[in-house]
Amino acid sequence: MKNKFNKLLFLFALSAFAVSCSNDDDHDHDDHSDDTAQEYKYLRVLVSDEKTAELSLVNPVDATASFFDAKFPKSALYTTESGRFAGIIHRADNLVETFDSGFEFHGDHVDTKGTAKFGALTGESLSPTHFKSKLGEILTFNDGDGTLSVAKESDVHTPGAKFTTINAGLKAHHGAMASFTNGTYAITEKDNSIAGTLPEKVKIIDNTGKTLFDAKLVTTGIHGNATDGTYAVFGSGSGILVVESNGDQKYIAHPEGFGTAWFGTILETAYAGKFVGYTAAKGAFLIDVVNNSVTPIIENTKIMQCKVSYNQKKLGVLLHSGEINIFDLNSLKSDKKANIIAATAENSTQKPQLELTERFAYITSPTTGELLQVSLSTLAITKIKTSATPYRITIFGHENSAGH
Repeated sequence: MKNKFNKLLFLFALSAFAVSCSNDDDHDHDDHSDDTAQEYKYLRVLVSDEKTAELSLVNPVDATASFFDAKFPKSALYTTESGRFAGIIHRADNLVETFDSGFEFHGDHVDTKGTAKFGALTGESLSPTHFKSKLGEILTFNDGDGTLSVAKESDVHTPGAKFTTINAGLKAHHGAMASFTNGTYAITEKDNSIAGTLPEKVKIIDNTGKTLFDAKLVTTGIHGNATDGTYAVFGSGSGILVVESNGDQKYIAHPEGFGTAWFGTILETAYAGKFVGYTAAKGAFLIDVVNNSVTPIIENTKIMQCKVSYNQKKLGVLLHSGEINIFDLNSLKSDKKANIIAATAENSTQKPQLELTERFAYITSPTTGELLQVSLSTLAITKIKTSATPYRITIFGHENSAGH
C-alpha cells in the first residue's frame, strides 16, 4: 500500500511539473510587461525617408533598425486597425503598399507570424491621400478622382491582391471618409459652392457607392475627420460637423473667440463620443459630441505636432520651441512637460514628427538621421539611427510583451 501511495505521489508531482512546463511553453513570461522603463516587446516604429525609398523598421526595445526598400521616397505611413499592418501611401505616384510587422494579437498574448516584410496587397489609384482602417478594412480616399479604394486586412498576403474601387459619382476633391459599425461610409462631396479643392458636405453611401442618405448640411469647407463607429466628426469652417449612419447631421459650435479659425485635424480617442480637435491657430480641444461641448486641452499657437497616443488615452503636443506636453485624455490634466529637442523654425520645410505610446514618445530628427525615443516616465532620451532623412513615422504592433 505504501509503495502504491508513493507511486501516486510521484505521478501527481510529475503531472504538475509537466503542466507547469506546458504553461511556460505557451507564454513567454520572461517579459517586461510591468517595466515602464522598457518599451513593449511587440511594438515597432516604421520610418519613411524624404529623399530615398528606404524604410527604417525600428525595434525600440534594443534600439536597432533594419532596412527595407519601398517603391518610392517621401511616403506617408499609417497603421491598420488590427495593429499588425502598415499602409504606405505614395500619393504622387498613385500607389499604396502594405507592410507586415509580423505580430498578430490574440487577446492576452502576441504570436509572431514569420518576419517583418511587405505584403502582397497593393493599390493603384489617382492621388491616394486620406487613410482609414476599420472593421478589418483598409481604405483610402483618392483625391484625383473622388473615389474610395478598399481592401481587407486578411488579404494583405494574398498573391496578386489589389484594392477595389468604390465610385460614388463624386467630383475630384481633397476629401475624406469614415466607416460606421454597420458597414456604411460617410464620405465628403464637393458641389463647388466654395472655391478650391476642399469639399462642402458629407453623404452616407454603402459599399457599392450607392447613396443612402444625402447631405443635410452644407459647410464653408471641410478638412479632417475621425470616427468611433457611431459618430463621424469632420472639421468644418461652419462648425464641427457630426454625422451619424442614419443620416442625421448637426453642428457643434466652435468656442467663443475662434473667429474664422476651425479644426483642420480631428483625432480619435479611447473614449466613446469624444474626439480631439486641433488647429494651429488656437490649439487642441476635446470635443464631446454627446454633450455638444468643446473643452480646451492646450491653447497655444506654436504647436508643431499634435498626436494621440497609440492606445488613444494620451495627447502628445510638441511645440516649435522643442517643448513636449503630455496630457491625460480622461482627466485633461498635464502628465508631463519638458524641453526635449532644439527649437525648430516655423518655416522649416521638414519638421520633426511625433508619435507616442503608453510609455514613450518618438520624435524624428530630419537633420541627423535619427529617431529619438523619449521615456515618458524619466524623460531619458535614446537616439536610434535611421535612414539619412527621416520623413514620416507610424507605430504598429501591440502594447504587449507576452509571447506564444
